[in-house]
Amino acid sequence: MRIEKCLVMLTILLALPLPAQVQLTYQQLRQYEGIYDYENNLKLTIAASPKDFLLYAIIAGAKYPLRPQGRDIFLNNQDKQVIFVRNERGEVIGYKQEGGPSEFVHKRLETTIAIPENAWYARADAKSGRYEYHYSLPENRDDGLLVGSITATELSPKLLTAMVAKVVDETYADVHSILIVKDGKLVFEEYFYEYDVNTPHQLRSATKSFISALVGIAIDKGFIKSNEEKILPYFKEYQSFDNPSEEKSSIRIVDLLTQQSGLDCNDWNWNSAGNESKMVQTDDWVKFILDLPMVNQPSVSATYCSGGVILLGRIVEEASGMPLRQFADKYLFGPLGIENYQWNFKPDKSSSETFCQLYLRPRDMAKFGLLFANNGKWKNQQIISVDWIRKSTDKYSILDDSDYGYLWWHHWLNVRGKRFNATLATGNGGQKIHIWTRLNMITVLTGGNYNKQSPSNQILINHILPPFTKQ
Repeated sequence: MRIEKCLVMLTILLALPLPAQVQLTYQQLRQYEGIYDYENNLKLTIAASPKDFLLYAIIAGAKYPLRPQGRDIFLNNQDKQVIFVRNERGEVIGYKQEGGPSEFVHKRLETTIAIPENAWYARADAKSGRYEYHYSLPENRDDGLLVGSITATELSPKLLTAMVAKVVDETYADVHSILIVKDGKLVFEEYFYEYDVNTPHQLRSATKSFISALVGIAIDKGFIKSNEEKILPYFKEYQSFDNPSEEKSSIRIVDLLTQQSGLDCNDWNWNSAGNESKMVQTDDWVKFILDLPMVNQPSVSATYCSGGVILLGRIVEEASGMPLRQFADKYLFGPLGIENYQWNFKPDKSSSETFCQLYLRPRDMAKFGLLFANNGKWKNQQIISVDWIRKSTDKYSILDDSDYGYLWWHHWLNVRGKRFNATLATGNGGQKIHIWTRLNMITVLTGGNYNKQSPSNQILINHILPPFTKQ
C-alpha cells in the first residue's frame, strides 16, 4: 500500500491558468462542507479546518488537504484538480473529478457535519499558544504490557519533552501517537488529535507483517506444509488463469513473502499491470493477481506488490478453512490479549478504500513488536516458532535499496555518526513498528501523513535515539 490511489481523483482541465495561491477564510471554506458520495458506494466528508484554513477530504478516517486555487477549484496532494459544482441558485451540490466524465458529479448528500475540535489540534490547550508538556507514567491497564518510567532508562526527558512540543506545534505534523517500550516495559505513551489509548488506528502496509506472522503460524500448526509449497494449488476455486506458464506454476509461498513472485505487479510503477490502484477497482482481487502475466522468474528480483500479500491471506484461509480474521483472533490476537481491533479481509471492490488493512491500537502494535523481539514468545506461551521469527526477519531480497525479509523491512538510521539497525513494519501515513534488537527497545508511531513524507525518522533521530550514541 505504499503507493495508494488518489483520494479525490481528477477534474476537467481548465483553459485559463489558475492563480498560484488563493487565500480563503474559514467561513468561505465552510460553504463546501458536507457529506458527498464517492466511489463504490462509499461516502467522503469535506470539512474546513479552523486551524490552517484549508479544506480537507476525509475518508476512512484519513484526512487529505485540498488547496484553493480559484473559485470552487482546489488541488489535492497530487496537484490534481477538484472542482465544486453549483446549481442555478449558487448552492454547492457536488464536485467533479478531473479526467472523469465531464458531466459526472459526485453529489453532496448532506450539508451538516460533526467534526470534533481535537481533530484539528494535536492538543486542545495548544490553541492558546501556552502549551506545556509534563511527562507521566503510562497507565497500567492490565492488558499484558508492563509499564515503567523513562527515568530508569537511557532515554532523555529533555529530548522527549522537545519532541512532544514539536508534535503539538506541528513541526512534526500529523503524528497521532508515539510509544516506547524499553527493556520490556512501556515507558512512554502519548496520543494526539482525536486519537487515544482506545482508538484502533489504520496500519496500511504494516498489515503485511501481520499476514507474514499468520503464514508462519499456519505452517507451525500444520495447516500449510512449508513455505516452499506452490501457490496455485490453493486456488482450485478458479478453473483457469490468464497468462498460464511454467514460471507462474512455480511460484511458491516464499516468493510472495519476499516480494519475488515474478508477476507483473509493482505498486511503485503506475504502468505495471498489477499496480494496486488497478487491483482495487476489480471485483475479485485474487483472480486479478493470478491472471497477471509474468515478467521475471520467481525468486530473481523483488517488486513491491500488495496483491501478492492478498494471495497469502487467502492461502491462510484456504489452508485453515477459517476466515483470516477468525484465524488471527484464535492464534495471534487472542493469545496476545488483543480484542479491540478491526479487520475486514474482503479482497474485492468493496475494500477499495480500506485495502483489507488491519486497524489496531498502538499498545497492541507494541505487543506485536515485543512478540518478535522475544522470539515469538508471550507470557510463557510460544505463539510463533523461534524458527519462523528468525526466518521472517532475515534478509532475502532488496526493495528500495533496503534489505527485505518475509514482509518485514530492515531499516537503519545514522544518528550522530552512529548506525542504528531495526526490523520494521511500516505503512503509508507514518505507521511504524521498529524493533531495535540491540537496544532492547520497541518504538511505535502512528500518523496521518498519507501519500506524503512522515516525520517518523526525524523523531527517532532527533529525540529517541541520541542518548544511545554514548553506548
